[in-house]
Amino acid sequence: MNTGTVYLVGAGPGDPDLITRKGARLLRQVDVVIYDRLIPFELLEEARSDAELINAGKQPTRYRLAQSEINRLLIERALAGKDLVRLKGGDPFIFGRGGEEALACREAGIPFEIVPGVSSALAVPAYAGIPLTQRRISSAFTVIAGHEDPAKAGSSVNYEAVAQLGGTIVILMGVKQLPVITRQLIAHGLAADTPAALIEWGTTARQRSFVGRAENIAAIARRAEIRPPAITVIGDVARLREAGLAWFDLLPAEMIERELNTTLA
Repeated sequence: MNTGTVYLVGAGPGDPDLITRKGARLLRQVDVVIYDRLIPFELLEEARSDAELINAGKQPTRYRLAQSEINRLLIERALAGKDLVRLKGGDPFIFGRGGEEALACREAGIPFEIVPGVSSALAVPAYAGIPLTQRRISSAFTVIAGHEDPAKAGSSVNYEAVAQLGGTIVILMGVKQLPVITRQLIAHGLAADTPAALIEWGTTARQRSFVGRAENIAAIARRAEIRPPAITVIGDVARLREAGLAWFDLLPAEMIERELNTTLA
């Protein structure tokens, strides 16, 4: 029996239309799809009617499948001769543990391919009308994880370096830790009045955006009862949203109505 191939596919940030053509093609071809919690669930309709669909969704404090179980499934199905898509939110190599899964395949002798996806770090600010770079405003951006491996002894983020670098700061998975993160950045030199924006459920019909400053964006998140998934953008570019770039907010409701029925099964 031939060994199957594992395709680590980025599903994009939430809008199902943002998956790549290659990712969509593979979904229609493979025998098995193992998918994450935050993928656009409309994409599962692209799978073959006889394909095996496995929900491997994780929440910060509750796992449907542990990472070791996901790795085992990838290897078992491939050794059984099945081609499979491991469908991951955003891009599989950006805070998605795609590297760990690829290494597990390599160690087991399983062929694999990486199909990059549109990262939420880029797409969500764009849907909120915030360019991460802008001539004369920001020539660099930094992406940091707001939720790190709890097994680590401490944070691996150098907040002093991030605060001093300048440009735009993008924080993924950071709602719970936002008060701590913003205090650290300000303590290490970030101006407290630096513009900041918070986007919840970006690129979907549930998208909500809020603008404030580094010193109060965590309080805004608390008052608005923001829940994951949400992204924080800190930097002068956040002002541009209110300068007329909030294009997604102006779309007719019917154009995004189709996403309202997306479930989080």
